[in-house]
Amino acid sequence: MDNSQFFSRLVTFTRKNQQVGLADINQPDNITPLDEWLGVVVSLADGHHTIQEMIGFMSRQYQQTPENLEKTLHSVIERLVEEKVIYISQRITTLPYYLALPIEELDVEKAKQLMIEDNYFS
Repeated sequence: MDNSQFFSRLVTFTRKNQQVGLADINQPDNITPLDEWLGVVVSLADGHHTIQEMIGFMSRQYQQTPENLEKTLHSVIERLVEEKVIYISQRITTLPYYLALPIEELDVEKAKQLMIEDNYFS
């Protein structure tokens, strides 16, 4: 995996109660919790940071960086790409309003309208 690539969300998400999960804009209380590693990657997938920057950030969260941190993160990213939760790109991506923030920080009606205008649901 090319660590110089940027990674971006393709889905709405939540950070409610310190738990990252996938959120349904049409049913905001319908949350699919993510395990910790998946949640970290989804929450950091803002389109403005590279995979290498995420690896560096994550390594600083430990007194001693786990031996397999990079391999684990690559595996998580590959899984999320396969599930169409995130995508990777050679360029910085500015996320649309409805993907840029956790659902609890969005004006849900505005987000729905923008999603319709962007053909997000097709």
